[in-house]
Amino acid sequence: MMNQTNPKAPRSASVILAFLTVYIVWGSTYFFIRHALNGFPPLVLGAVRFITAGLIMMIWSLFRKVSLFDRRAIKAAAVSGFFILFIGNGMVIWMEQYMSTAWVAIIVSAAPIWFVIFDKRNWKENFRSKSIMAGLALGVLGIFLLFAGNISASRNAKPNSIQNLALISLIIGSMSWVIGSLFAKYSKPQFPATVNATWQMLFAGIYFLAGAFVNNEFHGFQLGNVSADAWASLWYLIIFGSIMGYGCYVWLLQVRPPAQVSTYAYVNPVVAVLFGVFLASEHISLMQVTGLLVVLLSVLMINLKKYIKKPLLA
Repeated sequence: MMNQTNPKAPRSASVILAFLTVYIVWGSTYFFIRHALNGFPPLVLGAVRFITAGLIMMIWSLFRKVSLFDRRAIKAAAVSGFFILFIGNGMVIWMEQYMSTAWVAIIVSAAPIWFVIFDKRNWKENFRSKSIMAGLALGVLGIFLLFAGNISASRNAKPNSIQNLALISLIIGSMSWVIGSLFAKYSKPQFPATVNATWQMLFAGIYFLAGAFVNNEFHGFQLGNVSADAWASLWYLIIFGSIMGYGCYVWLLQVRPPAQVSTYAYVNPVVAVLFGVFLASEHISLMQVTGLLVVLLSVLMINLKKYIKKPLLA
């Protein structure tokens, strides 16, 4: 977890490491969510993942004597945790039951667009920035090229009402993630990223737990029947996806503009494709390689103004 001692002047190395963590780790979570769902019901998975991650973060924070029990921080985290993790991430977990990870990644990759649309405080800067607008357009084009084969195959398939509902739900989830993220960024006063992440995950876990009871997911569910692969995937999501990845994301939101942080949504599908190539022996086409390069170019364009104003490694 990054230590937020001075959000206005973060170290360049810390920023780079945090971006790389969010880019790479979160890109891999699509793969591990699918594997974890082979052993856990979706809402149970979310409850176990976030309650465990939140408790680990709480123990670690108390050991470091971080002041966690601030009523204002807890209240803000209850709101942001609901929108970001319960609705936003919950939709991803739930819909991976019905849609391929590729399609889930496609819809989630719209997050940079929602960040620009909903981030009213930065409308003037974002909409006047040619590099940001060009980067957003290139990102959409890159994702299209990356998953053109999946899109073509879906057009030839019979219409599926469940998949249509899943598509709408994922869009709502992506918007919810952005709304919650902006709420957390602009809430006053600001609290350390460790405090925000801990309470957001704990509240999200409680929301998932309540949902699991309402959905009757514990009926017939036995931990003894969960495979070793599903357990390993769950622990990967807890340690890397939640504690490391989400912790870095919360910190980046505090020290970098939302449009810049949102570039994770373009890079994550790239990583998801690469995981398929190297871990599942999937084939990557020339068009997909082109899509990868276009996505990376879009990230550069969105961040171009920052690079010109102040080199990241200066």
